[in-house]
Amino acid sequence: MEAVEATKLKRVIQWAWMGWEQWFERFSRARSLYSGEYGICKMYVNKYHGPSISCQDGTWIHAGDWIGELHLDNRLILEMLRIYDANQVALRVARLVRGSMRQICAEIRTLPQLSQVKALQGITLLHRGITHGMGFETHPLKKGTSRSLTTYYLRLLLTVFHPRNGNRIGPHAEKLVPLRLVMTRNALIERFSPAKTA
Repeated sequence: MEAVEATKLKRVIQWAWMGWEQWFERFSRARSLYSGEYGICKMYVNKYHGPSISCQDGTWIHAGDWIGELHLDNRLILEMLRIYDANQVALRVARLVRGSMRQICAEIRTLPQLSQVKALQGITLLHRGITHGMGFETHPLKKGTSRSLTTYYLRLLLTVFHPRNGNRIGPHAEKLVPLRLVMTRNALIERFSPAKTA
């Protein structure tokens, strides 16, 4: 009986969370220069705010530069978690992200409104599965209130969507530190243009 009630509570929390995500998506679209959906990824083009970032190919990202902010489709991830175990979902997400990057690359190369996008960035706790073989650089977030709030938010998100309701996450929470994933425009085109991915 307790297990049934826990499952109902978790579904209510997930439903409430998805409502919040819908509101956040509308807000993000309204404040963005450009927004688009690419499979499992959503991209919002905004000006970068934060410390300057030195990338491996020599590109510098400074405050005021245009970047594509990447967000995963958590509704799709939730649907997959109801069918597959966490390891299978991680593999599927990585495969879908790769397809999304090909779509984003095609638009960045051709759309005039994306001509100023200097790099892509995303902030996540699950950087290992996404960065492996994908070409993203990892950069630590600057310590402070923003990093603390981001850490709390992402850990809570992971707990809400994890099939074991966070029981496995709790003992390892201190290891779940968010990182900034960055891919420069040149690196994206080099790795995901049709000639490279055929």
